[in-house]
Amino acid sequence: MNETLERWSSRRAFILAVTGAAVGLGNIWRFPYITGENGGAVFLLLYVAFVILLGVPVMMAEILIGRAGRRSPMQSLGHLASEAGASGHWRWLGLFGAFTVFCILSFYSVVSGWSIEFLVEAVNGEFVGRSAAEIGAGFDAFLADPALMAFNHTLFLVMTMLVVAAGVTKGLERLNNFLMPLLYLLLLVLAGHAATTSGFGEAVSWLFKPDLSAVTPMVMVHAMGHAFFTLAVGACALMAYGAYMPDHQSLSRAAASVAVLDVAVALLAGIAIFSVVFSQGMDPGEGPGLMFVTLPVAFADLPFGAFWLSLFFLLLLLATWTSSINLAEPMVATLQGWGLGRGKAAAVVGLTVWSLGLLSVLSFSTMADVEILFGMNAFALVSTIPPEIFLPMGGLLIAIFAVWVLPAPVASRALDAGPLGFSVWRNLVRWVSIPLTLVVLVSGLI
Repeated sequence: MNETLERWSSRRAFILAVTGAAVGLGNIWRFPYITGENGGAVFLLLYVAFVILLGVPVMMAEILIGRAGRRSPMQSLGHLASEAGASGHWRWLGLFGAFTVFCILSFYSVVSGWSIEFLVEAVNGEFVGRSAAEIGAGFDAFLADPALMAFNHTLFLVMTMLVVAAGVTKGLERLNNFLMPLLYLLLLVLAGHAATTSGFGEAVSWLFKPDLSAVTPMVMVHAMGHAFFTLAVGACALMAYGAYMPDHQSLSRAAASVAVLDVAVALLAGIAIFSVVFSQGMDPGEGPGLMFVTLPVAFADLPFGAFWLSLFFLLLLLATWTSSINLAEPMVATLQGWGLGRGKAAAVVGLTVWSLGLLSVLSFSTMADVEILFGMNAFALVSTIPPEIFLPMGGLLIAIFAVWVLPAPVASRALDAGPLGFSVWRNLVRWVSIPLTLVVLVSGLI
């Protein structure tokens, strides 16, 4: 296949698309509870440091490969490896990335379906006056209802694949241009509301005044892992987007913009969430249940709580929607590289992801005790192995390809940061980012 003919129509469109891929459950669901479990401000400080040292350089490597190849991820890797006189087997990294995203999207759409259900319940005011035990019991009942879970999973995937099928400019770009500004507007409104609560000062202090004595090896490892996970690197999704990147856009500035926007979402979500949590005297270290049990209780007791909770779950739904749309793109691009039209490719991806997702749906009811591998059921398996092992493994190989396999002139031309900028980036990836990615990978394996 020749170079892809599609391009983002503007630099802004590219930045919003990559930000859309990065911003999702990791920022709004995972960041608050993992921050709560790892000491608040000290985790935030380490997380930002590792975004700079690990996440952004590897993200630049992934986008750079796509920009240099101007093909689907699999074809870009194969073409560039051939041009460099390296093994053609590098192309299988693109297929590995597509498989990783396939697994992640299968459970991502199931969890995103929860946000649809909770949004409907919040709009109907069903959380008002209910205790944590009652909300928790309602959540358990929802998880145990395979028909309702499957409906929400199906609805979310249909929403996702219809946009992807429309193409880069008419689908992904158009929706990103509308939804990403709306997402930030909702975040600012929620953060502004948080500033009026009694827990705002405590939340800001907890998030921005680090206690360095709380630094432990595991806190550092968790910060590295989250910095890697939150920028959506390692699955070749950004490689596909790099292929659509405008010719004269600065890759380094675009990557920096995405990192700032991504971290900003996490910070604003943290302020909004922890202000409410502290206002109600609740524990910020509640874990994964913080989003779907603790927050409904906390919001429900506030003035106009149903309205603010509805806005929050709308925000969560928009974030997961944009992220899923952008995660689906590399799989569709891979099938297009094999000669399938975009519409058919989107249909194939949607149906296969939906089918695998049904196993995750049933993992909370009829297949809850069915062990697939390593003592885990289907949901536990796809929500653990791909993000914790496959993503860092893919990121490691992407980084190695970009700085050790790709010829320096080719990489430098795609990076377009000048000799000094290229040298700084290349050495940072070689001697800092790759070792840190190895740490993330090993920590996921043990």
